[in-house]
Amino acid sequence: MKSTDAVTVTVEVAVDHSTAFEIFTQEIDRWWRPGPINWYDSYRAVGKRIEPGVGGRWLEVYDDAKGDVLEVGRITVWEPGVRLVLLYRDGGHALDGTEVEVCFEAIDGGTRVTLEHRGWDKLAPDVVTRSRETKRWGWANILGWYQEWAFWGSPRRIQGRLRAGNSAMAYR
Repeated sequence: MKSTDAVTVTVEVAVDHSTAFEIFTQEIDRWWRPGPINWYDSYRAVGKRIEPGVGGRWLEVYDDAKGDVLEVGRITVWEPGVRLVLLYRDGGHALDGTEVEVCFEAIDGGTRVTLEHRGWDKLAPDVVTRSRETKRWGWANILGWYQEWAFWGSPRRIQGRLRAGNSAMAYR
């Protein structure tokens, strides 16, 4: 597989790389938008969750009390503030076994967040043809929601700025 075969999407957020990672992983239920395109079972889904650490799961939650969840991914690399890699389960669909990596790179004024969905060479050619552009569009939308939440909604953004002693930046 050539590196150009991966679906890659990048956004920038105005928080440090550790905070960007925390917002992505710990607040996914707050920034991931519900809907029939964004959930495997939008009629039953009540949330999203990422369990921290290698072996943790990325879950679509249907009934937390009963443990009714769908595993969307399994974490294979967990480096807080740096990167997260997971084996993509795709809810038992055609993209099972591909890999998603999310990297958090410190840049001037914040963090560059890059999501790469790779492993397309493991799939049947007709699946790749049907799915790559859909995933490119989908991941771009999803990272856009994350970027908006990191800027407008996340309490971590404001707390991080206040801890750094720069309350004026909290309202950029």
